[in-house]
Amino acid sequence: MKKKSLFMLAFVALGSVAANAQESSTISEECLINISLFNESAKNKQYADAAGPWLKAYTECPSANKAIYSHGRNILVWQLSQTKDPKEIDVLRNRLMEMYDKRIQYFGDDSKYPTPWILGRKALDYIIYFPEDQLKENAYQWLETAVDSLKTDADVAVLTQFVALSANIYKAKPETAEKFISDYLKAGAYLDAIASNPSDRYAASAAQQKQVLDAMFVQSGVADCNTLDNIYKDKVAANISNFEVLSKIVEFYEQMDCKESEVYFAASTTAHKISPTAKSASGCAAMCYKNKNFEEAIKYFEEAVNLSEDNKDKSNYEYMIAYIYYSELKNYPTARSHARKASEYDPTTGKPYILVAHMYAGSQPYDDPILNKTVYWVAVDELRRAKQVDPSCAEEADKYINMYSRHFPNTEEIFFHADLGEGKPYTVGGWIGVTTTCR
Repeated sequence: MKKKSLFMLAFVALGSVAANAQESSTISEECLINISLFNESAKNKQYADAAGPWLKAYTECPSANKAIYSHGRNILVWQLSQTKDPKEIDVLRNRLMEMYDKRIQYFGDDSKYPTPWILGRKALDYIIYFPEDQLKENAYQWLETAVDSLKTDADVAVLTQFVALSANIYKAKPETAEKFISDYLKAGAYLDAIASNPSDRYAASAAQQKQVLDAMFVQSGVADCNTLDNIYKDKVAANISNFEVLSKIVEFYEQMDCKESEVYFAASTTAHKISPTAKSASGCAAMCYKNKNFEEAIKYFEEAVNLSEDNKDKSNYEYMIAYIYYSELKNYPTARSHARKASEYDPTTGKPYILVAHMYAGSQPYDDPILNKTVYWVAVDELRRAKQVDPSCAEEADKYINMYSRHFPNTEEIFFHADLGEGKPYTVGGWIGVTTTCR
């Protein structure tokens, strides 16, 4: 084939070259031919044939076409897999890193694969091909840039390795504990968002990797409440007027289930004074509850209900109010009222029904011991309703159904109470006032 024909074939096959006019003017016919040659070979995974013309194109006209980089990575990785010579490995892996830098230089503003995406891929390859670097802090920085820029558009592997490297750095440098916590929460939130999107083809992978990160975080030891207190105690004191910092601390303590901490209480009350939110109100309520100031705890939980815009959170706050009225103040009618509100806010939760069942089972509305056994009928009714709306609580509900069913009036006891005929409707008296079926 004539040289001119090869030039035209290369130009047509590749479509466009770099947009920069000055760079384009230096691209030779030979360079375009080399691009065409390695492009065809690489597409067919014939990397041995692609390697020579690729290196020439990469060296002589690095700005000519994005294919130099999209195929270049595969070619270099193939070459690395074919050699055990340490010197050759070092040359190839450094060329791989350099290739990412040049891609950023010439194609970093690409809309589909911008600089943050390139840095993420560079970091992943650095982790693989530079095992002797124990901390890999440079790769961590590249991943952080990718995660902060791409968010839920970041690759699942990028999000996962970002936290893994952060954990590794924390292990070597305990003073980075707060940064590790922040990295875990940030990447975890993005993975949760990906996993919850059924149309995202990486949803399953994101869900799986989030479990891996959760386990990693727990095993790191940083999630221990005492450790958190050591990290955040001074930070709360130093940010008494910084609502954003305080609210993040409150939210984190709640996620880690460290709501018994004095640091959590301090952050909650301080944040609440600046700008009341449902989260800060909830934190203040928890503090009051721990200190056995139950009336104040109820007030804060009621405030949390009013401030929250999330019905599930509202349901949880109403449940806590119901629980305090039930367990601490022994005010069953009011407790039931708030339990019903919890169910209204979240019809899928069975907890309020189980709580009401315990209220019924603990009541004695009659002077007659036989009639007092009727409370177990309505208690079991509540437990069955709990299972119906929330299958996740079935095991707990079944345990109490078995327990309370043993206290039903027996056949002989029903016989001596005409109004308790089996199968007949019966309204349990007192504060309960609920109709059930005799059994």
